[in-house]
Amino acid sequence: MPTKPIIPKGSLLAIGGHEKRHATSATDEAEDKSPEFILQRFVEELAGQRTVVILPAASEEPEEAAQDYIEVFTSLGVERIEVLHIQSREQANSAEALDIINRADGVLITGGDQLRLTALLGGTALLARLGERYLHEPIIIAGTSAGAAAMSTPMIYQGRNDAGFLKDEIHITTGLQLLRDVAIDTHFIKRGRMVRMAQIIATNPGCIGLGLEEDTAVLITKGRELEVLGNGIVVLLDGHDCTGNTIYDIAPGEVFSIRDLRLHLLAKGQRFTLPQWGF
Repeated sequence: MPTKPIIPKGSLLAIGGHEKRHATSATDEAEDKSPEFILQRFVEELAGQRTVVILPAASEEPEEAAQDYIEVFTSLGVERIEVLHIQSREQANSAEALDIINRADGVLITGGDQLRLTALLGGTALLARLGERYLHEPIIIAGTSAGAAAMSTPMIYQGRNDAGFLKDEIHITTGLQLLRDVAIDTHFIKRGRMVRMAQIIATNPGCIGLGLEEDTAVLITKGRELEVLGNGIVVLLDGHDCTGNTIYDIAPGEVFSIRDLRLHLLAKGQRFTLPQWGF
């Protein structure tokens, strides 16, 4: 008999990058029109002792990247903030790194280079422990920009913003695998990444494309329930019922075609249930 899938007890917060990093001031417009503060929601979702771990491994300037978020979380009243500096796989397998992850009620993975992040963390004790805690404990794991793009199983790591309509212009690898059968792309509208996401879906229509605009996020609970946060738009591309897909017939460098993609445009407060669930 097939085993029953595990429904994660943790939650994920995938942010499209360039998120607002200060609270709404008293001089802003009425509350219902003021910009939403995504990181405030991250803090509200924390359980336990409200300990936040910042993981800036994707960044080429990790100290500076971490300091930005230390200031944000301090202003939001987080009691304990730790920075987990990982610059080698040896560090990612260390007892010290595991101790820090074990203390976290929430983890924030900064932006930078998602390939750097997966090359450092893939197959390590740190990533295994983070995955265990996500499955079995009410931890919240957030990622912004590269940190969000790395969360999914297929991860885009190369491809120009204006590329994507030629076969093999886009490159993917395995991400951190916290979210299955979903490809996440960030800075989505601003950088014109719709076509490159469509090519990813063409290569495997069982995967959902999740495009996050800047200062926009999705909060994912139970491994599949999405709530849109922030001040932009989320684009979902669903290829489950696509027809006329030519990606497997054409040669590299030729233009691909795909028909009957389903497109969803979702703003703040909208919800969506992914077609798969559990692990």
